[in-house]
Amino acid sequence: MPQQPTKRPPLLTVTADTLIAVDLGPRRRHRPPGPYRRLFARPGTRAFSLANLIARLPMGMFSVSAIVMIAGTRGSYALAGAVTATGLAATALVAPWTARLVDRYGQARVAVPATLFAALGSLALLLCVRYDAPAWTLFAAYAATATTPNTGGMSRARWAHLLDGDADSLHTANSFEQAADELCFMLGPVLAAFLCGTFFPEAGTLVGVVLLVTGVLAFAAQRSTEPPPRGRTADTAAPAPLRAPGTLPLLAVCLAMGAVFGSTEVVTLAFADATGHRTAAGAVLALQAAGSCAAGLLYGRIGFTGRAEDRYPWCIAAMTALLTLPLLAATLTGSLALLAAALLIAGMATAPTMITNMTLVQRRTPEGRLNEGMTLAVTALLGGIAGGSAVGGWVVEHVTSAAGFGVPVTAAAAALLISLAAAPRQGRGAESMSSGS
Repeated sequence: MPQQPTKRPPLLTVTADTLIAVDLGPRRRHRPPGPYRRLFARPGTRAFSLANLIARLPMGMFSVSAIVMIAGTRGSYALAGAVTATGLAATALVAPWTARLVDRYGQARVAVPATLFAALGSLALLLCVRYDAPAWTLFAAYAATATTPNTGGMSRARWAHLLDGDADSLHTANSFEQAADELCFMLGPVLAAFLCGTFFPEAGTLVGVVLLVTGVLAFAAQRSTEPPPRGRTADTAAPAPLRAPGTLPLLAVCLAMGAVFGSTEVVTLAFADATGHRTAAGAVLALQAAGSCAAGLLYGRIGFTGRAEDRYPWCIAAMTALLTLPLLAATLTGSLALLAAALLIAGMATAPTMITNMTLVQRRTPEGRLNEGMTLAVTALLGGIAGGSAVGGWVVEHVTSAAGFGVPVTAAAAALLISLAAAPRQGRGAESMSSGS
């Protein structure tokens, strides 16, 4: 007779009075995906975002490369600031027209030829500097780069198309895009200063052209996420973005904030040069962008319940207050290290301000004109950067580089006054738009 298997006592004896459940399996904690993970789970979003980052990186390189290249060969920061200001002013005039064509005919059909034409302008500037051409040729060549498409605006337009109706995800996408802007302006100056200082003065511009063309071609190839072109009827069916309620004050604030960015860049470069640390200038500017990038990513994870119109003046007020730190560090200590720390802290208020600004611009832009509306905001920024660069260069030449840090503080204070004066009208405009919808 085969032996019966011995019965082992049960691990747990369950009776009618037992109310204990034992789970001997592995414990797994299923955390819900974060907002950024959910954002990039959508098909095609990673591809177009990576390509756009490559195309956007030169935006933080070109002006620094031009300033270092021109000031190093011609010995004048005033000339360098004037040349970059001319190019940015030309871009401010041409960019809305380019954006309108993008909305009408599509991103791929317009962005590629516009980028190639702008690349020729950058190469012409490089050759004019290299072969000591007359000063007026520098202005003409840099103005030819005005057809550079608003790559950040095209990326935001894709998010708006993909996330139509999802306000929370769109807030996260806008925060990511602003953090991407800051990342490019963090790495761009460092890369430009390294290339110009290590190899030859024109190296930063040359590498920037290669990255711009490569990134735009890769971005344009991602057709699955591209918003459909609106055609010619978009220009007549929807009102012009400039006529939308509350848009002009937002653009005026962008103009003042652009002056903050442009003057800070020129003054910081001059201050680093005056203290004998020209090669460290890019790293110092990168710290400001690093603070803004970190703040932007954190800002995107916060779920706000109040109105963006109410947060807007507070963001600008924080930026104005923190911008006094670089002024104090430069005038009282003259230390580049302390200036770098002050710029890092001051940058933490930049991204929240810009994210809120772009959110308000998107809400006020008529349907079918989104890329044009956001490009108008970027155009105002570029115009402000142009004016800030010129004013900052003049103050550096005629006063001191340390005193030049008063220019961004003044520009930020002007932005605060504009936002406070327009706050009641913006609130009424938002209420009328919401009631009308």
